[in-house]
Amino acid sequence: MNEDSDAQALPTTFEELNALHGIHYEMPTALDAFYRMYARPQVRYAATILGSKEAAKEVVRHLYSHLALNWQTILLEEGGPEAYAWRALKLRVETHARMTTTPTADGRSTITSANDRTTAVYEAVRATLSAMRTQMADLESPIGLYTAIAALPERQFDVIILLYSLGYPVKKVSKIMGIHEGTVRTHRRVARQSIAAKLGIDLSDDEEKE
Repeated sequence: MNEDSDAQALPTTFEELNALHGIHYEMPTALDAFYRMYARPQVRYAATILGSKEAAKEVVRHLYSHLALNWQTILLEEGGPEAYAWRALKLRVETHARMTTTPTADGRSTITSANDRTTAVYEAVRATLSAMRTQMADLESPIGLYTAIAALPERQFDVIILLYSLGYPVKKVSKIMGIHEGTVRTHRRVARQSIAAKLGIDLSDDEEKE
């Protein structure tokens, strides 16, 4: 995937804010650096969950409009702007999914919930099969793995998506989510143990290495 295109449609100079409020908006240097560091992985995560890069870009555009208008206050938030932005991104992804209607065969509309995790889980299954190939080699079907990943708690699920599906290292994941590297490793270990237990497989020490 070309990451350079992921944030391409985002308002890098915040013209949208200028037009909306009728005033000149000058992006703080710290927010500009924050945007350049995190907008791409945020778009990639949102696209994985929502199954649409365009929807992901829309979500992240709204996220940065919010961050821009509240930046000085956000800097004082517990856990720092990274943790705040991750929570805000998650909320906007969930809201977008709930507000998205999908026509059914009989012409009615249904509301799609991000809790279904359908698109993201399929991608996570593929990536997890590759990352845990030693243990997964004898799996007859990925259905059990699909169920195990779909049932993971939210933080563990996000870590699996960011580490395996999107390929970010632990250090980057910790920055994206605004949590400690040790916490990322704990979520990964517990998630893998949960998956392994549900599949009836054993994890070797080697499989827990970076």
